[in-house]
Amino acid sequence: MIENKASMGVDQTEDLMSRRVSSDGERATVRYVGPVPPTEGLWLGVEWDNPERGKHDGSHEGVQYFTCRHPKGGSFVRPAKVSLGVDYLTAVRQTYPIGTEEVMSKEISVLGKIKDRGYESLPSALLGCCEVNGPGADGEIRKTTPYVQWLDMSGSLLSRWEDVSAITQQLDELERLHLIHNRLRLPSDVSAHCQAFCSLKVLVLNGCDLTWPQILECAPMWPQLEDLSVQENNITELQRPEGVLSSLKSLDVSYNALVQHSVLTLAALPRLEQLNLSRTGLSDIRFDDAAPGSQTAMFSTLTKLNLDGNNISEWCVVDELGKLPSLAHFSCRGNQLVSSDGNPKTANQLLIAKLGQLVFLNNCEILRKERRGAELDYIKMFGVEWLKAGGRSQPSTQFISQHPRYLRLIDKYGAPEEGELKKPKPFALKNQLLNITFVFPDHADRKPIEKKVLASMVVQKVKGLLYRLLKVPAADLKLTYTSPKMLGTEFEIDSDLKTLQFYSIEDGDQVLVRWS
Repeated sequence: MIENKASMGVDQTEDLMSRRVSSDGERATVRYVGPVPPTEGLWLGVEWDNPERGKHDGSHEGVQYFTCRHPKGGSFVRPAKVSLGVDYLTAVRQTYPIGTEEVMSKEISVLGKIKDRGYESLPSALLGCCEVNGPGADGEIRKTTPYVQWLDMSGSLLSRWEDVSAITQQLDELERLHLIHNRLRLPSDVSAHCQAFCSLKVLVLNGCDLTWPQILECAPMWPQLEDLSVQENNITELQRPEGVLSSLKSLDVSYNALVQHSVLTLAALPRLEQLNLSRTGLSDIRFDDAAPGSQTAMFSTLTKLNLDGNNISEWCVVDELGKLPSLAHFSCRGNQLVSSDGNPKTANQLLIAKLGQLVFLNNCEILRKERRGAELDYIKMFGVEWLKAGGRSQPSTQFISQHPRYLRLIDKYGAPEEGELKKPKPFALKNQLLNITFVFPDHADRKPIEKKVLASMVVQKVKGLLYRLLKVPAADLKLTYTSPKMLGTEFEIDSDLKTLQFYSIEDGDQVLVRWS
């Protein structure tokens, strides 16, 4: 805490302006230093990072002492109630006391290459929430912790990029830097700090209230950066990175309310392999440079894409993603992509069938058998539309636009059987009704249920019917059937997307229903 400053001089007062301080675990920026009549003594006017911590907009009894972005983001506090933090080496000594051999050995084991147990052996300095405020004495960091490769100063009291640079320029082997939940003023001369971050590969700036133009303004400082995370910032419209971030392989802009059309500007990143756009409000993405079924020239190196928690509801968006030439890992949980039967498993099958190069979906590996099943089911699912659109001759442009992989799948597996796919004509409907008896071998107390169902009914809808009758979730049901023509033989019903007719279920057969 700051000692009594009632007698501080002008220079000391000015030194506090724009400083970062903490109080009761909350961080703030000093916006005013001086008296607040009618009270006596010195006050600090602070703008809290968390506006809910504040009380007003920087005014008191009609006088505006400072301004805040949030109408309730400010407070007046006594200097004695806040902390200005400690320098880097003090934080290191507090976090890693020399006598604590267990702690030091854990740090040394990260690299396993240093000679002794002193601070010069430290490969990582994890100083998150240690209230680091600056480098301390000139040159001491380089002497004391020369081998640090991973530095975490999240939640610090650093107020300027110059302060960060003054620390990192003494860490020649630094490759990973975490600065989560900091508020750093932009440097006046970015080029002066390139050497301070020349070896940096990973940078995490989550929750730093940065805009995308501010990030691009700072980007020349990080010439070798490969992994950048800027979650939960103030990023809305993205601009094309020009001459910066050319080494970037991974970018995380999740939890930012992005302007949708601006996402394509990121295609200018020539080495980008991983892109996290989760929870950014996206509902659409288009690669208009490529026709349906062909590859876009954009994002040519992108192999991993995360679109979790967005507002995607149209399958045409998935077809657009199919234009990405290298996409192998894709995650889209928590969107509004729904199959016609409402089954999430069917939706996953559609994703697999539409995205031919995909190896992982929602962090799960796609097995060869799973892909084959999904693609065969896709052919049958849309076979009737294919026939109506022209079938074996040239399908309509509209069909190809809605199902850009369909013709390739037919080349791979062969065309679907026309007789299997044609829907029954209205006058023949009665001939398609089957009398089925549902029995429950594991639940002797349940009586068999007889129902008339269509031979063209898919298994998923049969399970939906059983759910209404039994109140057992459809996903828990396992079905088999027996036929009086082959007594003693039980046949598996193993795909929700196939019809009863596909399994050759006939009038008078029994369907055995089990659940766990």
